[in-house]
Amino acid sequence: MEKEAGRGICEKEGSGDEGGGDTEMKQEKTAPVPAPSKKAKQPKECFLIQPKETKEESTKTRKWRKKKITDILAKSEPKPGTPEDLQKLIKDYYSSNRSVIELEELNLPDSCFLKANDLTHSLSSYLKEICPKWVKLRKTHTEKKSVLMLILCSSAVRALELIRSMTAFKGDSKVMKLFAKHIKVQEQVKLLEKRAMHLGVGTPGRIKELVKQGGLNLNPLKFLVFDWNWRDQKLKRMMDIPEIRKEVFELLEMGVLSLCKSESLKLGLF
Repeated sequence: MEKEAGRGICEKEGSGDEGGGDTEMKQEKTAPVPAPSKKAKQPKECFLIQPKETKEESTKTRKWRKKKITDILAKSEPKPGTPEDLQKLIKDYYSSNRSVIELEELNLPDSCFLKANDLTHSLSSYLKEICPKWVKLRKTHTEKKSVLMLILCSSAVRALELIRSMTAFKGDSKVMKLFAKHIKVQEQVKLLEKRAMHLGVGTPGRIKELVKQGGLNLNPLKFLVFDWNWRDQKLKRMMDIPEIRKEVFELLEMGVLSLCKSESLKLGLF
């Protein structure tokens, strides 16, 4: 009996142990699962939106650049030269060193100006219009060291272009190249002394030098034509170039202005 009682106690204790194990398992199963930690929020990237630059502000920040004459001429429409343009250039050129009375004396009469080119003419057609009696005029010209018509241009290359483009007008006329490139002054003087020339095409600097040395007499001159409207690669006309403009006015003072006032010489703007 004692042994059975002992067994019962042992069984109870054992059963108690087993029951305890079950409760522990239950506790383990029923233990609250810790809530998953929320992911840490990633910092958002911030972009600073700059205010748009207004037109006024952009123009202020831009570096100021001086306008060149080529920029101005490129945007402007070509306009034919007029006698008023030449008169204004003469006045502006001499205004700094001439008195009011002297400036008035430089004004050329309207009668000395021929019809200007309206940008529709070739050189030959323009010359035919301003000098319809050229054939008769050149036949009567026999004076050496002189020409009947002078055409002023900005360079030797341009002078050659003009000579080629006036074939329809010149006919049998003797043409003299009056520029410095590859031709010495003395060579030109000898040619002018040798025979009578009818047409001269060249630069004002060389023509001025020939007049100065006595190789060219301007008194028989009847027509002086400016290559006024033609523009070079930089869109400059001959009178836009300071060096050429200076030489033109110096040439005008060497007897051209007085011939214009006496109405023996006519001016044309091609």
